[in-house]
Amino acid sequence: MSCLSLILDTETHTLNGYPIEIAYLPITLEQQILHTDQTGIFDEYYSLDADTSIHFASMAVHHILPQDLLNKPSFRQFRLPQDCIYLIGHNIDYDIQAIARCGQSIQHIKPICTLALARYLWPQLESHSLSSLSYFISDDFEKTREMLRNAHNAKTDILLTAILLQKIITLLNIDNIGALYQQSQLARLPQFMPFGKYKGYPLTDIPIDYVQWLLRQDNLDPYLKQALEQTF
Repeated sequence: MSCLSLILDTETHTLNGYPIEIAYLPITLEQQILHTDQTGIFDEYYSLDADTSIHFASMAVHHILPQDLLNKPSFRQFRLPQDCIYLIGHNIDYDIQAIARCGQSIQHIKPICTLALARYLWPQLESHSLSSLSYFISDDFEKTREMLRNAHNAKTDILLTAILLQKIITLLNIDNIGALYQQSQLARLPQFMPFGKYKGYPLTDIPIDYVQWLLRQDNLDPYLKQALEQTF
């Protein structure tokens, strides 16, 4: 199976830090069916530089300990398969930036975000975390609970993401990876203001002078910028 498309997850030494666990799962998508290559699962721990250590706040989330990284390859050695184009994950931008810190080129990557797709499909949910969504779509709470006992383990999270992704594909009638990417890009465009004094307001209700000011900011999220430009 080609590595053209991968479900990816990372665990990092701190928030927005270096990856200390990376896992991915090759997939293909045909006729609304997600095919996973279980034999191609990759899951590896990576060591940090000598002057860097795991922060306790992150350790409390993923439970990776310093001794787990002994004799592991440096995170700087990680590279994606050369034919990889699509990376899929829950808040995939975080994981793409994590592997970029390894020295991995990401300019050619097309991201597909299950978090954005879930928010698009189920805006009424109080939480769109992977764990919460796993229960929401589950037909077997006990089986889901067993999987979630290992949540924030990268390998477990890519398998949970695959289950969520199949649900999304079915509901949106998506039959190829290109269409999934386009739907993900659409889902990323916010309909409501995500911050500031107009947080929660529909974009259509924001005063034009505030919109014009936002569009002049150099650090404006590109998806928010696109949504504002399309709205006004």
